[in-house]
Amino acid sequence: MNEAKTTADGHLLGDRLGRWVLPQKLPQPISPALLKHQEQRAEAAQNRIADRITGFSGSMAFVYIHIVWFACWIGFGVEKYPFGLLTMIVSLEAIFLSTFVMISQNRADAKRQVIADAQWKTVQREDQQNEQLLDLSNQILKLTKQVRAFGDTIATESDQNKQLIDLSRQTLTLTKQIHSRSLDHGASSPAQ
Repeated sequence: MNEAKTTADGHLLGDRLGRWVLPQKLPQPISPALLKHQEQRAEAAQNRIADRITGFSGSMAFVYIHIVWFACWIGFGVEKYPFGLLTMIVSLEAIFLSTFVMISQNRADAKRQVIADAQWKTVQREDQQNEQLLDLSNQILKLTKQVRAFGDTIATESDQNKQLIDLSRQTLTLTKQIHSRSLDHGASSPAQ
């Protein structure tokens, strides 16, 4: 029966040990620009190899392997003190690892550049959209002023129409009065 040991919180002991020892995979980027950059970078085998080496050399597994290696080298007496071969091996390893660190920094710089370029393009698009919105706002303001002026004209014409109607009514009233007086005057004057 092969049962895995679990910890008090239910995680498998192997999973926890794996998280401490093995290099952890980084989450996939969300940014489309970074995804495209990652795909382009993965096309070259040397980039994939460099990414794996820097990923492993920056992990606790790398440290633990070296602790075990140095302890065994010294403990089993592979060579005598001052450990010239071990020193040379470790020095060469340090030279190569420093190169991989620089490769990793260049990679990080490339990622930052991709992100900065994507943000710049976004800012440029937003500037264009802002200019378009400003232009539309100015057009709306111009149309609003025209509608307001037209409304004022209609209101003025409406007032003028009311005044004309009032004048027409007064004229009609006066005409009726004049007609009525002329009829009264014609009836009261002697016939000749």
